[in-house]
Amino acid sequence: MKNILITGASGDIGSGIARKLAKADVRLLLVYNNSKQRIDKIADELMDISHIVLYKCDLTDDDCVHAMVNDIVSKFHTIDCLINCAGVSLIKQIQDCTEADYSYVFDSNMKTAFLLTKEVSKHMIHEQSGNIINISSMWGNVGASMESLYSASKGAMNSFTLALAKELGYSNIRVNAICPGLIEGRMNKSISDGDKKAIISNTPISRIGTSEDVANAVEFLLSGKSSFITGQIITIDGGFSL
Repeated sequence: MKNILITGASGDIGSGIARKLAKADVRLLLVYNNSKQRIDKIADELMDISHIVLYKCDLTDDDCVHAMVNDIVSKFHTIDCLINCAGVSLIKQIQDCTEADYSYVFDSNMKTAFLLTKEVSKHMIHEQSGNIINISSMWGNVGASMESLYSASKGAMNSFTLALAKELGYSNIRVNAICPGLIEGRMNKSISDGDKKAIISNTPISRIGTSEDVANAVEFLLSGKSSFITGQIITIDGGFSL
């Protein structure tokens, strides 16, 4: 049975990925921190389709991450796939950003991926097999006004992905990143209707993305059809950043 670890599983994109990957021969290890009601609802929805195991973990805490990964490996032996989907956004002018804002964004978006990948990769290297997918953002490629810290954290994730693909490839571990554009959901609820219309008007596909658009790409990267793909930053934004 394949074990797939998904962080940020209570969010719109994370839960969309979980729904897409839920199958009888898959064990989904869904990680959350504070959103207990949302993750319970998702687990209830998927428990008849797939094997679901929930883990509450502060992914910015090295000890917590270490304990969780060790528990998973001791019970289920392997972590075949890691999907780093946990993250936050911040819309703020740079002159108003504080050091606390910087720590909040980089800890949530980059430190979490670093700590978990550090622990999981040890076991993947031992198994000489693995698949890591980092959920980044198109703003990590092109930058966004009023989102300098968020863009920088996702740019760091993209570079992290490229470096790891080189480092871990010799252990038969593939590492890729997916960079969604504007996706309908809670994270983007603060964006005004006017701004959404402006983005749509500048998007060749002429719509906002959905969590399923991202999940479809994840499903492909976890399939045998992508076995020769690693170190790629795959942008799913309807052509907005062209």
